Amino acid sequence: MTEPHRPGSPDSGVQPSVTPDLWAQGATKKEASKTAGPAPGWEREVLEKLVFATLAEQRSARRWRVFTRLAWLAFLAALVWLFFIYDANTTSKSTPHTAVVEVKGEIASGADASAELIVAAMRSAFEDSGSQAVVLLINSPGGSPVQAGIINDEIVRLKAKYNKPVYAVVEETCASAAYYIAAAADDIFVDKASIVGSIGVLMDGFGFTGTMEKLGVERRLLTAGENKGFLDPYSPQTEKQRQYAQAMLDQIHQQFIAVVKKGRGDRLKITPDTFSGLFWTGQQAVEMGLADQFGNLDYVAREIVKAEDVIDYTRRDNVAERLAKRFGAAMGLSAVKALQSSTLQLR
Repeated sequence: MTEPHRPGSPDSGVQPSVTPDLWAQGATKKEASKTAGPAPGWEREVLEKLVFATLAEQRSARRWRVFTRLAWLAFLAALVWLFFIYDANTTSKSTPHTAVVEVKGEIASGADASAELIVAAMRSAFEDSGSQAVVLLINSPGGSPVQAGIINDEIVRLKAKYNKPVYAVVEETCASAAYYIAAAADDIFVDKASIVGSIGVLMDGFGFTGTMEKLGVERRLLTAGENKGFLDPYSPQTEKQRQYAQAMLDQIHQQFIAVVKKGRGDRLKITPDTFSGLFWTGQQAVEMGLADQFGNLDYVAREIVKAEDVIDYTRRDNVAERLAKRFGAAMGLSAVKALQSSTLQLR
């Protein structure tokens, strides 16, 4: 029998089918893509990305600038509100009460116990029709005789103008310039352990001339005026200069003594130590006539003034004022340094 012809056999005349090689085709395409390089238009795509990134960064920076400006605007608005509107010490004309003004810490210009703040507070207290009396609540070791003198004079003037009594209530300390202020009060109340007195004047400093000689340091001070270098700690003090300073202190001391005598009157029992600069306990002060009796703020309001409601008129810097002072001080210091670096000093 004759066998049938099979496809793909040599005698069939039909070519056999070939299976495609997929792996080979993929490799061929990869090689072709490598050979062809980047697709057309890639530069435009990169530039677009850069432009969009730049725009996004600019928008972010713009938002931050707007936020910063708004924050500063809100901060300044808050300062204006605190400075011009908010007043923590505002008291309305109300029912009868005892007005209080604190004198605490060093008595000096720019301090909480400066004449500027205390006088302003006293004026507000006297002007209020509801205040029955003004109490100076004192806890101070002293300070400037000038500031104390301004306050003392104003107490005398306000008492005469408004016909209201003034009482000084001492807490821990009422010494030197603080007692200068208290002497103008109608009565002085103390605790038996309070420190009262120190009716005297001092001027202190240091002299380094001997130390400089031992170290081999020469002081080169040029002045126009014989006494312009007076009290310079690096220059020797002459007897003439010492006598001049002592005469000045003695004069201020006599002013202090006159104020105390005027304020205390016949109640004062003068001894050789009264104006020597010594200080005493509250109990001794009452015995010597430097104070009148024992008592605190509540006692004076309840038993003496007969108005138990107490309103504090003390002036204190608010947040805005403190920031303004610090900013002003910083600007002033910068200006002074700039001037010192280029000009001579007149002081």
